[in-house]
Amino acid sequence: MGSLTFIAGTDTDVGKTFVSSLLAAAILQRGLPVGVYKPVASGCWLEQDELVSGDAVALWQAAGKPLDLEHVCPQRFAAALSPPRAAEAEGKLVDVDRILSGLSPWTEGFDHVLIEGAGGLLSPLADDFLNADLAGELEADVILVAANRLGVVNHTLLSVEVCRSRLGRDPIAIVLNQVGREGCESMKTNRGEIQRYVGRMPIIEVGFEQQSLLESAGAEEFIGRTLRTPSA
Repeated sequence: MGSLTFIAGTDTDVGKTFVSSLLAAAILQRGLPVGVYKPVASGCWLEQDELVSGDAVALWQAAGKPLDLEHVCPQRFAAALSPPRAAEAEGKLVDVDRILSGLSPWTEGFDHVLIEGAGGLLSPLADDFLNADLAGELEADVILVAANRLGVVNHTLLSVEVCRSRLGRDPIAIVLNQVGREGCESMKTNRGEIQRYVGRMPIIEVGFEQQSLLESAGAEEFIGRTLRTPSA
């Protein structure tokens, strides 16, 4: 059976795209084609009269450049605001139907598709449509990416509770991502503190500018759960 995985942050700027790219590359290295989809992006820049999403480019390259960038991110806006407010700044609306239909080329052509949200599970993708709503609509597995710094325990446990209350299930894994070169003292204890409250839910740690997901302890189980392999 293939997999549909929604990757959400516990906050903004936690490294969702970095972690998603590492995961896409790891799946590709197993010889498995992987689709990547970021349904809507803000904070894009203009290049040859087209708005470009840096996140979409990173995902596309990590996955071996499947399909094209337009399919990776169909709705792009310039302002560095939430997608609905960035669209509003251009006199537009984020199209929810297009968010859903834009996934079709990926699910039709790939057994494994990674979907990167915008912000956290309760962040809006469109007016009256949250990241959690999309994950629920798709019945996708959820991976939480959190910045491995002071405060991550609260942010992560809140996001786990959102998964349970809004989606009726746990995330399949949590990724603690080191977002700064120096790190901080709490990195020594964050994983253990979170594990205390989430039981056996897999938690892996990713280092600053890490080159391969396989450098992380527990990466094989993490990848297996994403692919829904029997051993996972």
